[in-house]
Amino acid sequence: MKRFLTALVFTALALTAFAPAARADLHINITQGNPQPLPIAIPAFSSSSGTENEMGRNMTQVISDDLQNSGLFRPLNPSSFMQDSAAAATAPNFGQWRAINAEALVTGVLTGSGDKTRVEFRLWDVTAGQQMVGTAYSTTPGNWRRIAHIIADAIYKRITGEEGYFDTRIVYVSETGDMLHRIKRLAIMDQDGANHRFLTDGNALVLTPRFSPSQQQITYMAYYNNRPRVYLYDINSGRQSVLGDFPGMTFAPRFSPDGRRVVMSLSKNGNADLYAMDLGSRSTTRLTNDASINTAPSYAPDGRQIAFESDRGGTQQIYVMDSTGGGAHRITFGDGRYANPVWSPRGDLIAFTKMLKGQFYIGVIKPDGKGERLLTQAFHVEGPTWAPNGRVLSYFKELPSGMRNTGRTAKLYTIDLTGFNEQKLPTPLDGSDPAWSPLNK
Repeated sequence: MKRFLTALVFTALALTAFAPAARADLHINITQGNPQPLPIAIPAFSSSSGTENEMGRNMTQVISDDLQNSGLFRPLNPSSFMQDSAAAATAPNFGQWRAINAEALVTGVLTGSGDKTRVEFRLWDVTAGQQMVGTAYSTTPGNWRRIAHIIADAIYKRITGEEGYFDTRIVYVSETGDMLHRIKRLAIMDQDGANHRFLTDGNALVLTPRFSPSQQQITYMAYYNNRPRVYLYDINSGRQSVLGDFPGMTFAPRFSPDGRRVVMSLSKNGNADLYAMDLGSRSTTRLTNDASINTAPSYAPDGRQIAFESDRGGTQQIYVMDSTGGGAHRITFGDGRYANPVWSPRGDLIAFTKMLKGQFYIGVIKPDGKGERLLTQAFHVEGPTWAPNGRVLSYFKELPSGMRNTGRTAKLYTIDLTGFNEQKLPTPLDGSDPAWSPLNK
């Protein structure tokens, strides 16, 4: 697991051989609802000797799964391929790939031995018969899965024009046990469920983990001896430290975009207000001050504003204010109650949870309160978190289970911004409160 925790060391070299850059004809518009998936052929990467090997097959499987799970690509069945992978990597026969209706082709070659491997890949526009992008990566063999995610990101970006999100991780709360004896542990995994591991032992109840923009730390809440505390967890070292030991209840800590502050809700004398803590000095600044519940703060990506939920208007709604605490104004006015605002990394939308007539919804709204859209609903769905490209959301969904529906199951899901392609994420146990990392660096 050490490979997963340490930074990937590799060199990348653009490949321009074989063909000129393709015209910008092959493109998927991901801002439209439910676009037709692009047929793409991904033959197993071959070795420099022209033979397939296990690493090459594994890499192409990860690339294929990443692209297919995005809902934007349709990897073709390898049994339909008319040209073998080694020949395709040297000189694609575009007529044969057109014959199986492939619109894009990915080829790759692995070279090297021992502790160094070179992975060369190319993306081809089959219709135009031209190379779209080509890159070579040099890394250690143990990093093959990360290289596969990076290649999938490069393909996604070249064809959609948007940044990919495959080389990322998700931290979440893993849950097990009955309703009265629920064990909650921090867990972390790749965005596709691989490299899963637990970060805490379950001796303390944990809630609301959130990634730092630096990716190396997580902030979360934990109850030790029934006392709420805010913690920092260093992913590389496994060390955790107390960020704050506050006399009242503490809720929903979240990092600022520069990683220098944490904003949270603190309850003092029965009143919950927002505070920002400087991580260097550990000093706190009060941001709200009124006789209402103010919680679930989330910074805009430029750090200038904060979205939060409050009942100051009589019902649970979403507000936006300056990051210094002034100018708070309400942005939700639809039916029902609104909670858990999370600002998109792009800055154009705020995701939220909505409760209306016994149902829960995940939706998005513009920061000015316009353009509300509901993406999914369930008996209980909550905890939206954005992929770093701002085009996909993850969240958790709870459903009744057991005799007379007295129990519940909680699973993690993803959905794209248009409300299509909802998928369950694989976790070994139940899961809630996901938080998506930035792209790995």
